[in-house]
Amino acid sequence: MSKTKIMLIRHGEKHGHGVHDRGVSADGRRKHHELTVRGWQRAALLVNFFAPAPGPLAKGSLIQTPRTIFASDATKDSPSMRAMHTAGPLADALGINVNHDYAEDEEDAIAAAAVAAPAPVLIVWHHGKIPKLARHIAGPKLVCPVHWPDDRFDMVWILDRNGAGIWSFTQVPQRLFHDDPSTLF
Repeated sequence: MSKTKIMLIRHGEKHGHGVHDRGVSADGRRKHHELTVRGWQRAALLVNFFAPAPGPLAKGSLIQTPRTIFASDATKDSPSMRAMHTAGPLADALGINVNHDYAEDEEDAIAAAAVAAPAPVLIVWHHGKIPKLARHIAGPKLVCPVHWPDDRFDMVWILDRNGAGIWSFTQVPQRLFHDDPSTLF
């Protein structure tokens, strides 16, 4: 069995209840199921996070540049474009397509597709379903948090499968903004 690395992140920041954190489209129009300005900024910063320029900081990281990117698709029941727009700048920079063939509640199907895809794999998903998705990938005995906090947009969950087929779990804070926490959850 070959080694596999699957990295899971939540989409960038979404609208809240304040006037300054409304969702906006790429052209700046207010739109409910979109990223906030900070979410668009996070999406742009993820390019250098996942695909750093060559040099000493790029070596030895648990984070690797993805060869395959998945993002949850927008549907009638879940019309959010946030996952696809979070993945878009990185995919564009790498010259690869974002696979959005799977939507929220299709965690079993995307898990199978991710394990079969060229690794490293990045999945941008809805935070409430990420723990379930991680267990669909690595099995029900995976030791990881059972809940992704509503206020955290800044974490990467890493699932590594070794050559013997055993999965491990690690969390890495993104630390893309000065106020992104360094704590794990």
